[in-house]
Amino acid sequence: MKKTVLFTVVLFAVSLLTRAQQTTFPLNGIHDEDNRYYAFVHARLVVDPNTILEDATLLIRNGKVEQSGTSVTIPNGAVVYDLTGKSIYPAFIDVYSDHGMPEIKREQRGSGTQYESNKEGAFAWNQALQPEVRADALFHHDEKDAAKRLEAGFGALNVFNKDGISRGSSALVGLADLRDNDLVIKGQAAAHLSFSKGSSRQSYPTSLMGSIALLRQTYMDGQWYKASAGEHNLSLEAWNSIQSLPQIFEVGDKWSAVRADKIGDEFRIQYVIKGNGDEYQRIDAMKATGAVFILPVNFPEAYGVSDPYDALLVNLDELKHWEMAPSNPAALAKAGIAFALTADGLKDPGKFIASVRKAMEYGLTEQQALKALTQTPAQILKVSDKIGDLRPGKAANFLITSGPLFDESTTIYENWNLGRKKVIADINQPDIRGNYNLKVGNENYQLEISGKADKVKAKLIITDSVSVKVNLNQDGRAVSMSLQPDSSAEGVIRLSGTVIEDHNMSGQGQLAGGTWVSWRAVQTEPFTPKEKKDKPMEPHELGTLVYPNAAYGRVAYPPQETVVIRNATVWTNTDQGIVQNADVLIRDGKIIQVGKITLPGGAKEIDGTGKHVTPGIIDEHTHIAGSGGINEAGQAISAEVRVGDILNPDDINIYRQLSGGVTAAQVLHGSANPIGGQSAIIKLRWGQSPEALKIKGADGFIKFALGENVKWSNRSPSYNDRYPQTRMGVEQLYFDAFIGAREYDEAWKSYNASKGKMAMPRRDLELETLAEILNKKRFITCHSYVQSEINMLMHVADSMGFRVNTFTHILEGYKVADKMKAHGVGGSTFSDWWAYKYEVKDAIPYNGALMHGVGVTVAYNSDDAEMARRLNQEAAKAVKYGGVSEEEALKFVTLNPAKLLHLDNRMGSIKSGMDADIVIWSEHPLSIYARAEKTFVDGRCLYDVKEDEAMQIEIAKERDRLIQKMMDEKGPDSKKPSMKRSRQYHCETLEDEELIK
Repeated sequence: MKKTVLFTVVLFAVSLLTRAQQTTFPLNGIHDEDNRYYAFVHARLVVDPNTILEDATLLIRNGKVEQSGTSVTIPNGAVVYDLTGKSIYPAFIDVYSDHGMPEIKREQRGSGTQYESNKEGAFAWNQALQPEVRADALFHHDEKDAAKRLEAGFGALNVFNKDGISRGSSALVGLADLRDNDLVIKGQAAAHLSFSKGSSRQSYPTSLMGSIALLRQTYMDGQWYKASAGEHNLSLEAWNSIQSLPQIFEVGDKWSAVRADKIGDEFRIQYVIKGNGDEYQRIDAMKATGAVFILPVNFPEAYGVSDPYDALLVNLDELKHWEMAPSNPAALAKAGIAFALTADGLKDPGKFIASVRKAMEYGLTEQQALKALTQTPAQILKVSDKIGDLRPGKAANFLITSGPLFDESTTIYENWNLGRKKVIADINQPDIRGNYNLKVGNENYQLEISGKADKVKAKLIITDSVSVKVNLNQDGRAVSMSLQPDSSAEGVIRLSGTVIEDHNMSGQGQLAGGTWVSWRAVQTEPFTPKEKKDKPMEPHELGTLVYPNAAYGRVAYPPQETVVIRNATVWTNTDQGIVQNADVLIRDGKIIQVGKITLPGGAKEIDGTGKHVTPGIIDEHTHIAGSGGINEAGQAISAEVRVGDILNPDDINIYRQLSGGVTAAQVLHGSANPIGGQSAIIKLRWGQSPEALKIKGADGFIKFALGENVKWSNRSPSYNDRYPQTRMGVEQLYFDAFIGAREYDEAWKSYNASKGKMAMPRRDLELETLAEILNKKRFITCHSYVQSEINMLMHVADSMGFRVNTFTHILEGYKVADKMKAHGVGGSTFSDWWAYKYEVKDAIPYNGALMHGVGVTVAYNSDDAEMARRLNQEAAKAVKYGGVSEEEALKFVTLNPAKLLHLDNRMGSIKSGMDADIVIWSEHPLSIYARAEKTFVDGRCLYDVKEDEAMQIEIAKERDRLIQKMMDEKGPDSKKPSMKRSRQYHCETLEDEELIK
């Protein structure tokens, strides 16, 4: 008795505390606090993905779990729910949502270009940086959207303003019908970043590499601001304040996941990466990030490809991704990569569970799916003490279901959110699923009712292979049916009745013709859901994953082999000249010997009789293998951006150019700026990662530009507000930039000499790069045409104490070749391009030969993805125009570009110790009939003409298989594919891409 009194007193005290507690909101009326206990008994209770209890009880009060288990004492006065035959699951957590956020509106573009931020106040210089934005300050409960997400099984959402590169902080919120204040579970749950500038109309950044540079600079500025507070900046204050939060980074594809991780590594931050669904294509690279991933389940839908011409519009990589995308979550699970699942990207949240079920059909287990929707999101947000399972003290966020949560036949009856009930389906509606003897008047039928408990479907079983659909409607205990057992009979039987004894049914109806009859359905066998086992289902038959997962991808990267090429004509580019009937030995990625060679043990022998062997072609100026834009045109100086940050190893042009004998290239920034971005020098290692493309130890280069492009005379008048607008202004910009760089460099040298006693200067990535030029650690390749400007830049360089390394294009180089020779600058030109704009009106095809004759190092480049496949033919034009010898002409695309790139100690010639980058040609390499039969990079055969022929056959077979499979899934009436424009970057390409996100 004493215990009862004590319990009552405690209960009353807690009730008073709850009523009086912790709200600043007055009430116009009578308090109606619900402080009761709710006990859910005899349930199958899934406490967490690893703990499932049968005949268990869940006890909740005041929105929290009080007890959960099989030995729960139910307090007197508790509201008791008998859930015999039902299941309880933790509600889902979506860690990536914009629910309740205001609509993002982009400012209308004005007549000019916006270079500065329009945001009023002491905020960051760039509107794409919004670290001060707090989702808990913007959040407003959206009852309609919340209802959809509750029906989909969600109980908590991590919401944020999906706008900008730095997107501020998110808030973890519930979905019950409560005040905004009462829904916020955690006010600042995570910080959010992306590569997308979002609604900002500011000119910078215009490219993916610009976004990366802006992020890197912001990290450095944050560190500087924290140490020195040299200015008042609310954005940097907010930036620093949210660095301790979990950092969630949205990316547009698998390679941007790697790009984001690289930034994180630089600044010692481990991001949580919100992916785009293609992570399975490079699972090792994803695991190497060490990141937890947030995976969408908006798997691509099948196209209508019954028309063969429509089917041609769907690339093989799209077809393969359509087939393999649902396997993405299972692939990460198999690799041991932690991940959460999100509804982000789904047009209808109601399809979320069906999408997760599809992932389960492709190997994801129920346990893995539930963990990805409960525990892992809670761990990401560091709120495992609040939500994520149904242990005591956690939020009362749970689902009541008719059976295993992810079964197609399972109904979610109720979603309890923060202790508030949301009815989704009537839990008291009798479950009439099962097999019945149906008697209608004097006729007997076999009736089968299946489907979900709240959305049943029915049919008459005529024979083992014949059935007839029955239209059945259920509303509580009331049922109605219409059926036509015999298709040859006229009219339909209509029945109406009620459920009796929770599984039998009876009532009255009319036969065809109007005769009234009684009917009764007696259950012979209850409905039994398919047994769900926590193991992968029978795997779908999928095509082979190749690298890249597209046309001409390979299962494995070709190995380095020991190879002897016999009896070929070898163009050595050395003092040996062109050697007839010679052998070439390559091993371990290097050229070992040229001459007559005894076949080493285990070596592969290639008959080179009648063939020609040359060094691999090197393209000094290309724009292939980039993504997210090749120009950062937001500012006149963009020295801080790096093409190496945006390399795309899946660009088909890499493979195509291997077929033309190209083995290495300099991927240059475009020509939209007087001072562009840092270039990337790569080998065409088709099938490798972005970092693996880069030539280790190569010197750093940067793109400069002169002429029409940089003063924007080739753009519309609305762009006439960016300095410089004249060629004179370009010169002054150079002087101003390098004077600033010299002062910056001196400031750092003084600081370092002081051993930290002076105030640390602010790191500026732009000036830091320009200082590298002054210190001869970075070298200039300059887009140029007109002799006056060529002279101008050499004058600037001489005045400021640096040297121009290469003038590229340089179609008036023949006019100033003597001055180029004196300055020590090389020329990388076109063979015979002219008349495509005013600046090239004086171009002549003898340009390369004339510069070469003066002693300038001359190369021919492509600047074009198509021309790059035929650079051997471009070299031949030096023979035709100017009488350059064949041997020297070949050097224009092999040894000479290697010299310009400072790589001639490694490539560009065939001699002992050089990289085994060589090409076997079918005949004389300067002939228009010559074909690259094999192209070796680092001693690996990355192009073989016979392998290519076999690949084309396999590609056709694989396309046909996937198209047939796609037709089987969707049929002829599904969405038709549309024409896609293939992006080929050139110097003047200014558009960005969808990957900037």
